[in-house]
Amino acid sequence: MCGTCGCGSEEGGVRILAPTLNQEGHGHSHDHNHDHTHGHDHHHHNHAHGHDHHHHHDHGHHHGHTHHHETGEVTLAPNKKVIEVEQDVLHQNQMMASRNRGYFEALNIFALNLVSSPGSGKTALLERTLKDLKEALQFYVIEGDQQTANDANRIAALEVPVMQINTGKGCHLESDMVYEAVKQLNMTPDSILMIENVGNLVCPSMFDLGEQKRVVIISTTEGEDKPIKYPDMFHTSDVCVINKIDLMPHLNFDLQQLKDYALQVNPNLQFFEVSATTGQGMEAWYTWLKAQLKKS
Repeated sequence: MCGTCGCGSEEGGVRILAPTLNQEGHGHSHDHNHDHTHGHDHHHHNHAHGHDHHHHHDHGHHHGHTHHHETGEVTLAPNKKVIEVEQDVLHQNQMMASRNRGYFEALNIFALNLVSSPGSGKTALLERTLKDLKEALQFYVIEGDQQTANDANRIAALEVPVMQINTGKGCHLESDMVYEAVKQLNMTPDSILMIENVGNLVCPSMFDLGEQKRVVIISTTEGEDKPIKYPDMFHTSDVCVINKIDLMPHLNFDLQQLKDYALQVNPNLQFFEVSATTGQGMEAWYTWLKAQLKKS
């Protein structure tokens, strides 16, 4: 179990799969790496979460309560072992992230880490981007989900190279998982790698994957206060894509308030207002993507 957030992969482990297409063009997955568990020292956290990702996990507090039953007094003692495990896990992740980043830079691959809550339209945004740009740019995709290869199959149907990472009980991708998937993609230089992370706004914020840019996607249906509910994710992101703007006339949603909250957390955030369904605002997103590849 991960010492940083309480997730684990003991049952089933991490699997890296390559989706393939059958004769009708529908995707199914082929498991290239059965029961691939990453090599971190996973210890059981004293307060394992059941991850309902609409609720904020406070990673900064480690519960090591010492109870004095004689007086009823409760004192708080830091759990030194948990802190050591967390530091070790993050250190190992950062080392592999640096290796990934060096590989991407050597091949001029622009890597993005796409993060969001479930239901933000992250996969729809990715699909629309691939459909519109795949003739002009070379894309590769890594899909992260706890179970199933459904999203990867949708990408494979677009004839874009994709690898699926199933994290099992894990609630985020880590840099070693990305490294294993990248080895099987055999990417060509001057390409864009889209990494769609597991859907939540808490745990992925702690784990650098070696990406050049982190993109947080939020939809207008989620409310304006997401940036202050999940500040770590917005603080560590470079770009905020606001999706489903076509629904704004039907919602009680204050776009400027969302931006103000986000800028309180991260004054350097760059915004794109889009609808992956109608295509509204997507050209600005595409122009930015193309410019970033030229820079990388």
